[in-house]
Amino acid sequence: MSEMRVVGVRVELPQNQPILLLRETEGERYLPIWIGSVEATAIALEQQGVRPARPLTHDLLKDVIGALGRNLEQVRITDLQEGTFFAELVFDGDVRVSARPSDSVALALRVGVPIHAEESVLAEAGLIIPDEQEDEVEKFREFLDSISPEDFRGADT
Repeated sequence: MSEMRVVGVRVELPQNQPILLLRETEGERYLPIWIGSVEATAIALEQQGVRPARPLTHDLLKDVIGALGRNLEQVRITDLQEGTFFAELVFDGDVRVSARPSDSVALALRVGVPIHAEESVLAEAGLIIPDEQEDEVEKFREFLDSISPEDFRGADT
């Protein structure tokens, strides 16, 4: 299992599809995950430190978890099946709740907990983006120009 950090959220054109890009903290692999626009906005707002006048869904969930006296300990991206990523929220007491990676990452950023990806997910969908001299945003743009969501569907689909 590798710890990941959020590089950012970008919109792939011309499909106008948001992509969450994660990178191994102690490695070279990137993990692109296509996500919904609402979750992309929630992640981007948190990364930019923007506080909406009223809590968004992920802010509310953070508050509910705290009010119930629980602690989110980490987020895990656990599986990739037929182009769909799966994640889980890991709470104190080893309580686990299945969730979408986009919601999980939005919550992890708000709570300040680590994000991990299973090695099997990174082996299947992780990418090494060449040319280490460029900054990550430029590499991400080049990467978006070279791929499509179909690139992440299993070989047997």
